[in-house]
Amino acid sequence: MNALKKEADERLLIEAAQQDHARFADLYEMNFERVYAYIVKRVRDRAEAEDLTSEVFHQALANLKRFEWRGIPFAAWLFRIAANLISDRWQRSGREVPGDSGVLENAQASPAEIEEVERRATLFRLVETLPAEQKRVVVLRFVEQKSIKEVAKAIRKTEGAVKQLQFRALSNLRARMVGADA
Repeated sequence: MNALKKEADERLLIEAAQQDHARFADLYEMNFERVYAYIVKRVRDRAEAEDLTSEVFHQALANLKRFEWRGIPFAAWLFRIAANLISDRWQRSGREVPGDSGVLENAQASPAEIEEVERRATLFRLVETLPAEQKRVVVLRFVEQKSIKEVAKAIRKTEGAVKQLQFRALSNLRARMVGADA
């Protein structure tokens, strides 16, 4: 029953946004982490992922009137837009589309892939809830891919303190992810 209510709520949000573009903000908030997680997995460059995520929502808003509800989650439509944008960007730059090109060719996300995106989106949300120092260490270590030594210098702490903050952050995230999955 909960899934049916969620689907009905999403459909109502889409219909409201189609009538009043100001209501698109609700859809953006619901789907931002999912879309960002989907893109960052493919491009592996934070700035490019941010640009593409912005472009996905810009295109989605511009084409919202054409969206037809068919019982498929709105996120699937956003993933299709994202896949096409990624493919276009790689083709324009003359580079080969990175691994997983089958996903880009048919622009459909598999159920397993959607589940992985959901996990990543949950993780992004949970990182935001960490205490400030733990969050900063996680971002520097895993988003910006800095070494322990570089993080220690950036936050003016010892390497041991950084390791301890990282350990606490990861333990905290692991426990919260288990709670989020339940």
